[in-house]
Formats: sequence, structure tokens, C-alpha cells
Amino acid sequence: MTSYATSSAKAEMSELRRLKTIMPPELQSWVTVEGTTEVNPPLIRSEEVGSDQVEIQIDLVKWDALAMDQRNLLFWHEISRVQSDTIPKDGWEMAALAIGLGGAVGELWVQDILLLLLALTLCGVSGYRLYVKNNGEKQLKVMTDADEKAIALATRFGYTLPNAYKSLGSALKTLIDQTPSKRQRQKYERRLQALKRSANKAKNKSKSAQVEEI
Repeated sequence: MTSYATSSAKAEMSELRRLKTIMPPELQSWVTVEGTTEVNPPLIRSEEVGSDQVEIQIDLVKWDALAMDQRNLLFWHEISRVQSDTIPKDGWEMAALAIGLGGAVGELWVQDILLLLLALTLCGVSGYRLYVKNNGEKQLKVMTDADEKAIALATRFGYTLPNAYKSLGSALKTLIDQTPSKRQRQKYERRLQALKRSANKAKNKSKSAQVEEI
């Protein structure tokens, strides 16, 4: 008799293969999908694993609790981030900031103006990148843009526009209900609000097109 663990492992592998099939063909050679082995990981995230390779990591235990359409839209959201090159990069900024600050202090001591300017420039660049990376409004724009592109991907794979919006909205509502972190819940809530505005615009645009046809 097949054990529960074996059945579960087969189901997980089947889901990973399925997700690969709904990935745009142009990404399949350099984007992989894997189950994460971390403790308490995010539901889904992407990271660079090489100069020309990206890995999408999924918490398959949490993933399995979602409906198929919810999974698809959340997956396409992540795919959209990969396509837009907005996935988090290696965290070099903190190291560069520390090096820049250390260099600036050192050059103040030896009074080398050129090296001091270089150290301050390094501080400025890394500090700005950290600000952009952690800016709430900037991150919201990145996520809502990815939601819009996920909707477009869904229609490419056979979803009607209303069903694509409904599926992603349902997924975000589920994540809001299941997320204990207030800060993370608020991020999902703001994405859901933006999605509703987008859906209303799409609905009004469709009505206008129908009126013009008449």
C-alpha cells in the first residue's frame, strides 16, 4: 500500500510539473519551480540562483490549501515579476554601505580627498538603493503592476477577463484571512483595492466598447 508520505510527494511533484506547463514557453529554459524546504517560508517567491537562472520557490503545504484558479493567478503574478525583472536581487547594498562608511571614516583620518569622495559616493548609491527597495509605495506599485500582468497572462492561457480578476481577487482575500502579520495583511489589502479599481476600469471600458459597436 502506498504510504501517505509517498502519495504527498507524488502530488507535490505533479503540481510542480503542472506549474511548469502554464509558464510562458520563453521562460521555461531559465526559470525553474521548486518546493521550498525552509521553516515558515513565504507562500511563493523568486530569487536569482545564477547569472541567467531564476528559481520560483513555493511552500507546497500552504499552496495545496488554495483552489486551482487561485494558485494559477498567484503563480502568474510571480512570473510577471520575473518578466519585469523586479524580483529581489542579492542584498549587496548593506555590505556596500558598510564598506562606504568605513572607507569614509578611514579617509577622513588620512585626509585623502579623492578616496573620501569615492567612499561617500558608494554610501550614496547604496543608501539610495536601500531606500528604493524598502519604499512602501514603490513596492506597492511593483506588486500591483505584476497583478495587472498576471491578469493578462491568465487571458493568454484561456481565462476570460472577468474570471481572471475574480480568481486573483479570491486569492488575495484568502491570503488576507490567513496572514497573521498585520503589516503583510495591509499589503494584500492594498493590492486587492487596486485590483478592484482595475477591474472596474476594465468593466467600464468593455461597456463603452459594446455601446460603440451598437
